[in-house]
Amino acid sequence: MIPRWRLGVLAGAAALALAACGDKPVEKKSGPPPTLITVTRAQAMPLEIVERTLGSLEAVIDPKVAAEVPGRVIRLAVRAGQKVRKGQLLAELDTVDAAGQERADRAEIARIESLLAQQERVVARQNELVARNFISRNAADDATALRDALRSQLAMARARAGISGHALQRTRITSPVDGTIEVQIASVGDYLKVGDPLVRLVSNTRLRANLPFPEAVAERLKPGQTVRLVSPLRPGRVIEASIHDIRPTLIETSRAVEAIARFDNLADGGELRGGSSVDATVVIGRKEKAVMLPEQSVVLRPAGKVVYVIDNDKARQRIVTTGAKQAGLIEIVEGIAAGETVALDGAGFLTDGGTVSVHRRDAAAPATAKAPQDKPSAGNAGKP
Repeated sequence: MIPRWRLGVLAGAAALALAACGDKPVEKKSGPPPTLITVTRAQAMPLEIVERTLGSLEAVIDPKVAAEVPGRVIRLAVRAGQKVRKGQLLAELDTVDAAGQERADRAEIARIESLLAQQERVVARQNELVARNFISRNAADDATALRDALRSQLAMARARAGISGHALQRTRITSPVDGTIEVQIASVGDYLKVGDPLVRLVSNTRLRANLPFPEAVAERLKPGQTVRLVSPLRPGRVIEASIHDIRPTLIETSRAVEAIARFDNLADGGELRGGSSVDATVVIGRKEKAVMLPEQSVVLRPAGKVVYVIDNDKARQRIVTTGAKQAGLIEIVEGIAAGETVALDGAGFLTDGGTVSVHRRDAAAPATAKAPQDKPSAGNAGKP
């Protein structure tokens, strides 16, 4: 039999246990923590509308130096790859034929000059006799006509001698421009007819950029538009040029329209060469107040391209239409107005209506200062 005092103790313990069960705190459910982000503002700024392409450079001056008179090559004074100056001797042709013709023309001049001198004396005597009425005027006129004919023959002979003398000079073939011998075509011993090429010169003083664009862009290209060129031969340096011509027909193999820009290579250092490639940017137009955002603020969602506008620590999704890009920024054609605050870093982790915590980066503490204890971090954002 249990003593009465023990029953009282057991009853008290049971009451305490029931009281303890009734005072147990109820656990509260909490939502996801706020997403830590940085923000930026949409800005209205000037925007260049551009078209980009990969083009190639071509020398504007690249003549084939040919023979101007027929003859056999007896000397070559240059070789492929050699730099030459304007007027420098390139080759010599056999001068036997040209020199013989030049001597013959000079001899003809001397013969006609002698005949003309004699006829001048005859005309003078005939005029004296006419004045004395010793002979008729018809006889004097015949002598005058013969003198005039000899004068014409002398002028013709001198013209032929000038041509033959010039031909003799052209047996020495010289460079028409400053440049470099790209290809040596003829060799010593070759017989060249008029127009046969001897060497090919190239001068990189003036270059032409051939820039192909899709035919859909053809209507937007105009002569005079600014072109910026960047070459692997001069990385990091931009060459300013402009469109001079647009070819009237499309390139048959690619159906592309080709714009042509010319520029002075010497003015830009003379480092570029014909045949090299260039990255070209053509400025098609300009907007003075385009709404621009950093590219990372625009994220891709099932609904399309979206931007998250931050309002009272909430992310509100906006579907946007984008346009041109410029220096890490992208144009917002529709969906965002200038001045609105949008998510920047962390925008890819947001959902419509989600809670955010904005990290302020414009008031960073010095490196020696102690960081505040309540500043959120990427690992504990939203935690107490």
